[in-house]
Amino acid sequence: MNIRHISLCVLMTLGAMLSSSAQTPTPKKENKESANQYNYIRSLDVIGSVMSNINRYFVDTVSVDRMSRKGIDAMLSSLDPYTEYFAAEDTDQLKLLTKGEYGGIGSIISQRPDSTVVINEPFEGMAADKAGLKAGDVILEIDGKDFRKTTTVKVSEALKGVPGTTIKILVRRPFEKKDRLFEFKRRIVVVNPITYYGVLPGNNGYINFNSFTSESADAFKKAFNDLKTNHKIKGLVIDLRGNGGGLIEESIKMVNLFVPQGKVVVTTKGRPDLNDENIFKTFSKPVDTEIPITVLIDGQSASAAEIVTGALQDMDRAVVIGQKSYGKGLVQSTRQLPYGGVIKLTTAKYYIPSGRCIQRIDYHEAREGNTNTVTPDSLTKVFHTAGGRPVRDAGGILPDISVVPDSMPTMLFYIATNNIAFDYVTGYMSKHPHISQPEQFSITDKDYDDFKKMLIDKKFEYDRQSGKMLEKLKEVARLEGYLDSAQETIKKLEEQLKPNLNRDLEKFKPQITDYINSEIVTRVYYKKGAVKKMLIKDKTVEKALEILNNSDKYKEILTKKSDEKEVKA
Repeated sequence: MNIRHISLCVLMTLGAMLSSSAQTPTPKKENKESANQYNYIRSLDVIGSVMSNINRYFVDTVSVDRMSRKGIDAMLSSLDPYTEYFAAEDTDQLKLLTKGEYGGIGSIISQRPDSTVVINEPFEGMAADKAGLKAGDVILEIDGKDFRKTTTVKVSEALKGVPGTTIKILVRRPFEKKDRLFEFKRRIVVVNPITYYGVLPGNNGYINFNSFTSESADAFKKAFNDLKTNHKIKGLVIDLRGNGGGLIEESIKMVNLFVPQGKVVVTTKGRPDLNDENIFKTFSKPVDTEIPITVLIDGQSASAAEIVTGALQDMDRAVVIGQKSYGKGLVQSTRQLPYGGVIKLTTAKYYIPSGRCIQRIDYHEAREGNTNTVTPDSLTKVFHTAGGRPVRDAGGILPDISVVPDSMPTMLFYIATNNIAFDYVTGYMSKHPHISQPEQFSITDKDYDDFKKMLIDKKFEYDRQSGKMLEKLKEVARLEGYLDSAQETIKKLEEQLKPNLNRDLEKFKPQITDYINSEIVTRVYYKKGAVKKMLIKDKTVEKALEILNNSDKYKEILTKKSDEKEVKA
């Protein structure tokens, strides 16, 4: 019997045992705690009774297992996006989130509109990569079982397994007539937290750090020591853009590399009635307390990435550059459930050294049905760094220096999310298996013309928000009686905003070319190659190097400024 089915049977039995309590009147006077206890017992009774009646009397056969999982997921999603249930068979996913590893072949897969599943990106050095699987390979069979028309979930389940076990994968490689059979052993798949590190102009070190999984701080330390010892770097750029966080312990270890022992990095506070407060301090001697540091963040930098950024900012140990971070100030803990299940539960909020909590969304308010769940900037509170600089609990970490990223045209978004670009790159790689180094590589004008022709031939469509907004404007003008007098202006706008695929492909050629270049480089040099390519034109990195190469400017930013007037919340 399935584990979740067993759990549900236990719940049904409990519901039946408690059925007599269903008629118990609600106490007239009770405190909140006893009311919650009463509601807890009543809810178990109701849930058990509902499931029991469905199981016994519903007109069709019902998968109790699937329905119970949907119920659990819906219940937890009403709390916040971070509280999740993992059944015993889902532990690979949890292991990937916490340890950055799982048993399998090591590749991203995706489903196509025709229900085929393809290899998207084999991880460098992992089993699929070493066996020779390539992006674009269509999965036909796994261990003799047909997977020609299926889902990524089913394929993922078949690909994962005990490290050391043999797997056979039959694939169809585009532009080849004969299918290929790969036979190799599964292994522990470890996602490297360091996407790329190296030396940038001015002899400044650069580390692109993507996740805070188990032992990731050790990987960061190893990369930093290599840059410091073997390359004699004079400054460091820590790139946490797109880093969604992870384990709080790893963030503390990382901060510990650059600040003295015994410094408070983060404080977590749970429910007051549980007296659940923990203070985390640096616990060992640092590696370097002097080297100038810049930390790069964006709107996807969250959780542990924000702890590192906020702690270094609050200790005046680094200059933060980029865009406002995501604003996740909640802590999750895992608790074991019956039959091998695990719940990842939000148990606390965290506070960085200045005392600020940078949580952006108030999920308590959201659960109460209130729409204003994000505190406006005008009501944020002022805190102070160790050196007295004012900082805010602005629902995220505000950078010391803001860099506005180049806007991405809507057309590029649709190209990036459409299989047509993926297929073009696959075709390009079949003709050009070897390319120059990432920094030098670029497709030619003829290559771009081929890509453009491919989109035009396939009648590529993309959403144009400007056209939609114009239609709304016309409707509002009609309702307000201005449409007739504005006809001439609207007609000119319509002409200017009329979709023209050929024109737009030329207009946004630089951005689209950069995207295609990055995708091709990734096929040959993996993600680290794409990062090396990106660094050439990266405005945020340019600003970081400008600051690191100007010691006076660096010190000025980290020096106390005239205090701003505090805004009371």
